[in-house]
Amino acid sequence: MSSTATPDLVADAPQMSRRPRLVMLRNAKAGTGIVILALFALLGLIGPWIAPYDPNALGPDTMQGPSAAHWLGTTNTGQDILSQLLVGTRGVMVVGLTAGVVATALAVVMGITAGFVGGVGDDVLSALANVFLVIPQIPLVILVAGQMKSASQVVIALVIALTGWAWGARVLRAQTLSLRQRDFVQAARASGESLPRIIICEILPNLTAIIATTFINTVNAAVLAEVTLAFIGVTSISDWNWGTILFWAQSNQALFRGAWWWFVPAGLCIAMLGMSLALVNFGIDEFVNPRLRSTGMNARRLRQRGIRPRIGYTPVVRSKEEDAHDIAR
Repeated sequence: MSSTATPDLVADAPQMSRRPRLVMLRNAKAGTGIVILALFALLGLIGPWIAPYDPNALGPDTMQGPSAAHWLGTTNTGQDILSQLLVGTRGVMVVGLTAGVVATALAVVMGITAGFVGGVGDDVLSALANVFLVIPQIPLVILVAGQMKSASQVVIALVIALTGWAWGARVLRAQTLSLRQRDFVQAARASGESLPRIIICEILPNLTAIIATTFINTVNAAVLAEVTLAFIGVTSISDWNWGTILFWAQSNQALFRGAWWWFVPAGLCIAMLGMSLALVNFGIDEFVNPRLRSTGMNARRLRQRGIRPRIGYTPVVRSKEEDAHDIAR
């Protein structure tokens, strides 16, 4: 590595450690994903207030395409599709975020406890996680919804969370098993630190990226499960969400009738929400992985400084001067 490349990289290291949030937001993938996700969260919050019509109100303009009066067209009964989409965003976000928070909390508690305590406690919690791993999520939600007269969105989110925490717990357990043998954890134990303080101050900060990834993946799975259940008519068809819109579009043969405006906007919303979660996940990977960081998040900055990162089994950063010297030889 040349002397011209070393100061730049060394200067960047403390800056990134001091401002990890700002570095994360400067990542193009993570920034784009966060903006799209925040937009959907905002629509979920204010959607029912800004909807131009009542989503259940019937109207005279049936099966009309997008127009000035109805930006996304109408259904076969004259209902405004834009209003249904705005109102339905709240249901999707409530289920996704609630399931994500609950499942991630369970995964953190179970995984870190099993990995740090070890022994019989580890065996019991690992066996419990293995049991929940094989429980089918969608059939269980269908069974719960069938036994209840009206399964609310919160109930569906809790069922999804209770069947979706096990995988994250296993990943966190494996990482905790590795961390508890590190020198800094052993030093904290030797200095007399309490177990809760060691877990909160020593273990959790090193698992932040995995916890964030677990949360994002759980939200994505919960959204897809909620949309799927609504599309097949398991959940209440009177509670609007994107799956409910697709259910009515499929029931009234919107595709065969050429009413693309009935199902395309809801499908695009599902795809964009999934894309935003994937982009945030990719950004987290680049932020925590030095090999990806040198080629992903900081690639443009390195190119501007005349440094070309070359990745093998170990990341190697080379400058243009070194490349020219190798070519000359």
